Amino acid sequence: MSEQTEQKALLRSIAALAWPAMIEQALQTIVQYADSAMVGRLGVQATAAVGLTTTVTWLTNSPLWALGIGVLACIAKAVGEKDERKTRSAAMQAIWMALIGGAVLLLLTEWIAPFLPGWLNADPEIRREGYLYYAIVCVPMMFRALSVILGSALRASGDARTPMLVNLGMNLINIVLNLFMIFPTRIVSLGGFTFTLPGFGWGVSGAAIATAISVVFSGSMMLWRVLKNPILSPKKLKIQKKRELWDGKTMLECVRVGLPVALQNLGVFSGQVVFSAQVTALGKTALATHSLAITAEQAFYIPGFGMQAAASTLSGIALGERDEKKLDRITRMVLAISVMLMTVTGGILFLFPQAMMSIFTSDRAVIEAGGRILRIVACSEPLYGAMIIFEGIYQGVGQTKYPFAVALATMWIARIGGTLICLRVFGLGLTAVWDCMVADNVSRAVLLGIRFYSGRWKRSLGLRREKSCP
Repeated sequence: MSEQTEQKALLRSIAALAWPAMIEQALQTIVQYADSAMVGRLGVQATAAVGLTTTVTWLTNSPLWALGIGVLACIAKAVGEKDERKTRSAAMQAIWMALIGGAVLLLLTEWIAPFLPGWLNADPEIRREGYLYYAIVCVPMMFRALSVILGSALRASGDARTPMLVNLGMNLINIVLNLFMIFPTRIVSLGGFTFTLPGFGWGVSGAAIATAISVVFSGSMMLWRVLKNPILSPKKLKIQKKRELWDGKTMLECVRVGLPVALQNLGVFSGQVVFSAQVTALGKTALATHSLAITAEQAFYIPGFGMQAAASTLSGIALGERDEKKLDRITRMVLAISVMLMTVTGGILFLFPQAMMSIFTSDRAVIEAGGRILRIVACSEPLYGAMIIFEGIYQGVGQTKYPFAVALATMWIARIGGTLICLRVFGLGLTAVWDCMVADNVSRAVLLGIRFYSGRWKRSLGLRREKSCP
């Protein structure tokens, strides 16, 4: 096969994995936008109540994402090695990890939920709503675990379409239920027709209930699709030994890869909690602006995260095949595409920041402040696009310790330390906070890139010691 033909085949593989991941991410962003926009119509207090626990929700979900990365690396490598038994056994361990991990997180989150708003130093008037939102969203934690971890298993097998379709269904359910659960019964005019739309008027709690129901759907569907998948289905295992159902070695390998990611997420999102507490101290308006701006920028990360999904899966398969040339081609191609796409999205965000903010709120002060800080982050989009590809490659080949160390260092030095100095020493505001966020992302991209291009990450994989192709 000629080099040009190989490149075309690789490009098709990247596209086949990346575009469903992009659509999936876009769907998640849309439902987040819809949630924020609907809750935003209830006022600044409701927005602040939801934003209060958003970071903590990321933190409690982070072990699931970490296990998902471990599962993806193990299954992708097994697929590359063409080891059918190991592939199916890893899928079985993924189901066990989802059920056990989800049960543990359910108990933990419901235990901390009543105390959380106080720990975050929230205003008394938003504490009850913040607590209820977090407690309700965390109820279907086992189904969330099935959705996240088994979604990674499906992508590792080359099936990125199923997680996309499941998330489409989940998001549609969420948005439709929001219409009925957040708002009370009201008169609606649409296309020249006027009709009564029934509603429960549950406000923030209604948004949480809608999210919880949609998560139950997602987890159930992911489990069903894994059991039906011709590559992954544990039902096709020839059960000769107990380890076919409970393979400690395979599970340990998934945990070994995922543990640094879990620790990374714990360190980063713990930092985010500290970070959010500092933003909270700036007042309800600043917290609402901060929360909505974070939501607004999510859409512009979609291309990068889509390419990251492709990079992780394909690099893991290339490792299983022991194909170094393929790994290098993946590196060059995915990096170039991601940086190009993120440059375009960053430019759009820079030009229309206030338009993005106006989707979620009509408060003029929030829109103007949000527009200023979104322009700050827009300038760092290309480097962010490179950073998440570096992380994706490392995750796909099981090299997760160095990204963990880098993320921890940049979070606590650049973001947390920088914010403390800006707010406590110089008395600066929200704009300075976002300057520190950008400094965190840029420094992480630089440090990951230096090691990546040195080629040192290849040595423990038994690959060449020379410099990686730029």
